[in-house]
Order: sequence, then structure tokens, then C-alpha cells
Amino acid sequence: MATLKLLIVDDEPFIRAGINRILRNFKVDYPFMNESFSFELTDAATGEDAIDLIKADKPDIILLDNKLPGIQGIEVLEFVKKQNLEIVVVMITSYASLDLAVKATKNGAHDFIPKPFTPQELKSAIENITKHVFLKQMTKEMSEEGRQVRFQFLSVVSHELKSPINAIEGYLKMIQEKQLGESLEDYDQVIDRTLERIKGMRNLILDLLDMTRIESGEKKKTFSEVDFVEEIKHAIDTIKPYAIQREVTIKLDTPEKLVATADSAEVEIIFNNLISNAVKYNRDGGVVECTLKQEDNNLIIIVKDSGIGMTEEDMSKLFHDFVRIKNSKTKNITGSGLGLSIMKKLVDTYKGEIKLDSTPDVGTTFNISLPIL
Repeated sequence: MATLKLLIVDDEPFIRAGINRILRNFKVDYPFMNESFSFELTDAATGEDAIDLIKADKPDIILLDNKLPGIQGIEVLEFVKKQNLEIVVVMITSYASLDLAVKATKNGAHDFIPKPFTPQELKSAIENITKHVFLKQMTKEMSEEGRQVRFQFLSVVSHELKSPINAIEGYLKMIQEKQLGESLEDYDQVIDRTLERIKGMRNLILDLLDMTRIESGEKKKTFSEVDFVEEIKHAIDTIKPYAIQREVTIKLDTPEKLVATADSAEVEIIFNNLISNAVKYNRDGGVVECTLKQEDNNLIIIVKDSGIGMTEEDMSKLFHDFVRIKNSKTKNITGSGLGLSIMKKLVDTYKGEIKLDSTPDVGTTFNISLPIL
């Protein structure tokens, strides 16, 4: 069991005693943690005493009241920031004005716990803080390269999931409060938007699982005879509703049948990513041309679009994890930045090759060559 040092700073003795009583035997445990956390508690009645304790025995967490005799809690927070101390500071105060919130946030406060609070509210806050401390410790133990990759990973996941969750919560409140009317039909658009957000979160989770399995070697290929013509037709059918909405025409040039040994699930991922990107990054009324053929002992997949295209710099970054091309033309296009990275990893496992040709405002062509096994 691991122990986190927690400093309670409050001039009210009953508050300090209450927090001590609630957290004395409290433990935090999550499935992703390799051990549970308990807390070593100390307390201080003034900001001056708190700074002395911080200097003497740096805590992991500080629960900090702002209204203190002598120097204020915000000044203690400023001290922690100036010393570049790896301490999670949470303000506990009933004087939490907007000005204080802004100032405390700028000075590194992690969160606020308003007084009065219930034991359960305090425990819930401590659970979240402990999770935050744990993740920071894990990041610190990683190598510099690994730290950056995982920070990027956490940033993308938190951003991509937080935004739709907030939107879904807003939509549900609209329904709960009947803001648009009494009839169920009044909420058709809200329900459609909610389902679209959920679909986006599901796709992100599936992308992350695919990436993790590929990189860890956990995913074993299940080889069988796969008709690539049927697979590309299925991928086109999947994206067709969105293509119709954008008035994008999808053309297909293939033989009647083209069978090769492969993992059908991986072939599906390759086609889905290629064709969905060709539609998403196209212009309204554009065209996507899909070609499938055999040349010698190679299976050739060509997907050409009439979309927004890319610069040389964009193309050089395209297959990196979490990379999305950001400009004025792509700002409203959602995605995790993992689809093409996953596709490239899969093509590499087949010892295949991807050639990319793109011109801004003209379009992009992917040419993939896969050795026939």
C-alpha cells in the first residue's frame, strides 16, 4: 500500500479535526492502480505554519483554506508555484469568489471544495485528486519519449471524450427540463446529435483498442481467404449515407472478384479509414475514385479524392499517432488522429507500401501495394 502526504491548512479547529476523522482510515483504490493509497495527515492553522511544513516535509496534496490569519491561502499557493513544487493544491473555502477562482487557477490550484462539505463530497474529491497524483507519478517515471507519447495520449483521450460528454449532458438537460416543448418530436434533432456524439466516442475507443493491440502484439492475425472486392464494397456502403449528405460521388473500379489471404477484420479497417477520410476531407459535390487490381504478386488499392488536399509538410506528419491536419478547412472535421496511423501500422505488418500524392485544393491519392500471401 502506498501513502500520500496530505496537509490540511485551515484556521478552524473543527474543520481540521473533521477532515482528519474522515480521511484517517480512508483508502483509494482503482482497477488501473497496482496498489491502493492511504494518507499521512498533518495540519496547520496558519499560512506561515503551512509554509514551514511544506519546506520541512513536502506534502503530495494540500487542502488549503484561503481565509487565514496572517498570510492568506492564495499566498501559500503562490509560494508553491514559485518553488516549482510537485504538489496538488485544492482550495477549501466559503469565500470562493470568481476573482479568487481565476487567481487560484492561474497559480496552479487543481480544484475547489466549497464549505460546508459532506464526508462523501470530501472523499469523492480526494479520490479524484489521488487519481491525478497517481497519473502524474506514472508519467514522471516514464522515459522522456514515453512521457511525451503518453501525455499526448491522455490529452487526446481526455479532450475527445470530455467534449462529447459535456454536449450529451447538455442535451439530456434540455430534454429533462423540456426546454423545446412537450412533444417527443420536438427533440428529434437533439436526440440525433446525442447519438452522433456517442458514435464518435465509440469510434475513438475502438481506434485506441486497435492501436494498443497492434503495438503490443496482442492482436493475432486470423488468416482466411478474403474477397477484397466485397470488403471495399462494404466499406463504401458504410460511408455512403454521409457521402450522400455531402453530395460526394463514390466510383468503384474493380474486377468481379479478387481473393487473397489476409485477416478480414484488418482489411476492413484499412478500407474504412481510406474511404471515410476521402469523403470527410472532400468538398461538397466532390468525387472519390476507388480502384482495386492485381499487378504481378501485389494487390493494389488506389483511393483518389477531389478534396482539400495537403501540403508537403502535412503529408510528412500524416501517419503519426494523434496527428490531425489543422487549418481553416479542417476545423469542423472531427476525428482522433489515429485512423491513418492504425492503417499504416497494419499495412506495415503485411510488408506493404503506401504512396501518397496530394495537392492543396486539388485532392489526395493513396496508393497501397500489398504482397499477395
